[in-house]
Amino acid sequence: MSFQLPKLPYAYDALEPHIDARTMEIHHTKHHNGYTSKLNEAISGTALEGKPIEDLLKGLDMSNKAVRNNGGGYFNHCLFWEVMSPDGGGAPSGELAAAIDQAFGSFEGFKDAFSKAAAGQFGSGWAWLCVHKGGKVEVCSTPNQDNTLMPGVGCGGYPILGIDVWEHAYYLHYQNRRPDYIEAFFNVINWGKVASDYKARR
Repeated sequence: MSFQLPKLPYAYDALEPHIDARTMEIHHTKHHNGYTSKLNEAISGTALEGKPIEDLLKGLDMSNKAVRNNGGGYFNHCLFWEVMSPDGGGAPSGELAAAIDQAFGSFEGFKDAFSKAAAGQFGSGWAWLCVHKGGKVEVCSTPNQDNTLMPGVGCGGYPILGIDVWEHAYYLHYQNRRPDYIEAFFNVINWGKVASDYKARR
């Protein structure tokens, strides 16, 4: 079965003023849809066809650029839409908050580390909060559409929060002001979703 473009769990304008409706619509219907279509083309008729996206990425031949770029783009954006919400913002609680405090000293320490990873990613890419088996969390960044499920990217763990720092994610509203976009992202983080993924993947 081929991969399908997921529907967003909210309207395109639901994250305003932090992320504008036009950016959301283009990002979802053009960019994510493009990755989805090209991923299906890349795996059609191969041994990869029919594999779940996580298995496909974990066992990926990193020299297979078509699957690497489009499989990463498909997975990364599926996560991206889910970790945002019109009712987002604030800070995590419970076990996730405790893990963040242990790793970064405080929520503010995490926010600083995550923001620096996102702002410091040269060119296009992503910043991640990942969980390792046992519950330890880590922040890192990856270039282009790579993610931490792929072999050899330099930071392991399962991604439970990701921010897209490709220019298409913010340029219409923020132009070249990536730090402003990163700051705004914290106002829409769906910490309930992140916490549920933390529990499932720790």
